[in-house]
Amino acid sequence: MKRLMAVVLWGCLLAGPARAAIDVHEFSSEAEHARYKHLTEVLRCPKCQNQNIADSNSPIAQDLRREVSRMLEEGRSEAQIIDFMVARYGDFVLYRPPFDLRTVMLWLGPAVLLLAGAGLVGVLVARGRRVRNVALTEDEHRRLADLLGASRNDETAP
Repeated sequence: MKRLMAVVLWGCLLAGPARAAIDVHEFSSEAEHARYKHLTEVLRCPKCQNQNIADSNSPIAQDLRREVSRMLEEGRSEAQIIDFMVARYGDFVLYRPPFDLRTVMLWLGPAVLLLAGAGLVGVLVARGRRVRNVALTEDEHRRLADLLGASRNDETAP
């Protein structure tokens, strides 16, 4: 029984790496391989959203890697490949989309929110200081003294 369990365990351990997908792309030069690596690192996977196509194992990332490899073999430049991907998948496929009218909120939104938050904190702090510096009238001083005296009497009463 122990031998059977050992065989099953070894089978499971050896079958895992066999299922992993490995993309093998042949390049004519080391420079072309470096361009491929750079492109797969700057293009975002449309499915995974937080991974580039080099790190993603999704089927669409595999297709995009094959497409990048094919276009490099055809002799296209990096700009042409990126333009093709943007035309097909939109600016979302880029980790650093261009600064234009469509992406202005993406680029300026965090700064606007940060400034609005700092402004709100400033207003609240100023309002708090203003409230503390308000002087009481004579009538308010007497009323406060009466209230404090009444509360002290309540605490000392048995």
